[in-house]
Amino acid sequence: MSAQAKSVKPVQLTPFASALAGALGACFSTAVVYPLDVAKTRIQALPSDGPKTKADVSMLRVLLRVYKREGIMGWYRGFAATMLNTFSMQYAYFFFYAFVRSSYIARLRRNAPRGSALPPLSTAAELLLGAIAGALAQIFTIPVSVIATRQQVGRPDRARSGASTPRTTIDPATGLSIGPDDDSFLSVAREIIEEEGYAGLWLGLRPGLVLTVNPAITYGMYERVKSLLLLAKEKAGNGVSRSMTPAQTFAVGALSKTLATVVTYPYIMAKVRIQARSADAEEAAEQHREAPRPHEQHHKDHSRHVGALDVLKRVYKREGVAGWYQGMQSQITKAVLSQALLFLTKEQFERWALAIILLISRFFR
Repeated sequence: MSAQAKSVKPVQLTPFASALAGALGACFSTAVVYPLDVAKTRIQALPSDGPKTKADVSMLRVLLRVYKREGIMGWYRGFAATMLNTFSMQYAYFFFYAFVRSSYIARLRRNAPRGSALPPLSTAAELLLGAIAGALAQIFTIPVSVIATRQQVGRPDRARSGASTPRTTIDPATGLSIGPDDDSFLSVAREIIEEEGYAGLWLGLRPGLVLTVNPAITYGMYERVKSLLLLAKEKAGNGVSRSMTPAQTFAVGALSKTLATVVTYPYIMAKVRIQARSADAEEAAEQHREAPRPHEQHHKDHSRHVGALDVLKRVYKREGVAGWYQGMQSQITKAVLSQALLFLTKEQFERWALAIILLISRFFR
C-alpha cells in the first residue's frame, strides 16, 4: 500500500488551471477581509499636509466612521471593481508565474544530467521569476486597480462631510467640476479618461512595476520555507514525503507576506496616493500657497502627475521616515489575513479549478 502511495504522482496543473485556482482563491480571501481593504486604502490616501490624529490612522476607528457616515455599503465601496481587479491581477500573475516557472524548470531539466534530481530553486531565482510575472500582470491589469482605488477613497468632500446625496463637486487637484457623485465603474473610468486621457488609467504603473518584488518576495519566501519544511519532514519520516498542516501553511503564508509588506510599504503608500490623486492635490495646494494664481489652475497639464519619489520626498520632509509607514499596520493586518487565507485554501481551489476545466472540456467535446 505504501509503495503504491509513493508511486502515485500528484496531478500537475497547467498554467491555465493554476492561474484559475489562484484567482478564485484570491477573490475569496479578498472578499472575506474587504472592509479592512477599504479602511487601509483611506488611511494610505490621507495627505501629508495636515495634522492627523490616532482616529485618522486607526483601522477600527476608520471602519466605524465609514459605517456612521455611509452605512454598511460604505464598507463595500468599489467591491465589484476590486473583485474584478483581484481576479484579473491574480489570474495574470499566477498564469505568468506558473508559465515562467515551469519553462525555467523544464530548461533546467534539459541541461541536467539524466536521472539526477533537480535541487530546489534558489531564492534569487524565485524572486526573479516572481518579478517577471508580476511586471507582466501589472501592465495588463492596472487600469482596474486605478478605478477600484478611486471608488474606495470616494469623493474628497463627501469623505469629509459624510454627505449621502448626489451633488456637483470640485476636483481639488484641477479646480474643475466633476459632476454628480456617480461612483459606478464606468462613470469613474469615463471621468478619468475625460480629465486625464487614457494614460490616466495607468496611473501608478511605475511604482506598480517596482512593487512586483512584493509578490516575488512573498511567493519566493513561501516556496523556500515550504521546501525546507517538507525536506525536514521527509528526513524525520524516513524518506516519506509529508505535506504541511493547515496551521503551518497559515504561519508560513503570514510570515512571507509580512516580510514582503515591510520591505515594500513606502511604495505601496505612494502608489495609493498617486492613484487616488491625493498626491496631485497636495502639489496643487502647495503651488497655490507659494504663488497663488487661480487662473493657472485651468491651464494645468493633466498629463503630468506627481511621481512616487516625489511623494516619498514630500512625506519625508513633513513627517520623516515614520510618514512612509502611515497605515502599515492596517496594510499588514489586511494583507497577512488575505494572503494566509489564500495559501490555506489554495489546494482546495486547485481541485475546484481542475474540476471546472474538466467540466468545460467535456462540454465542448
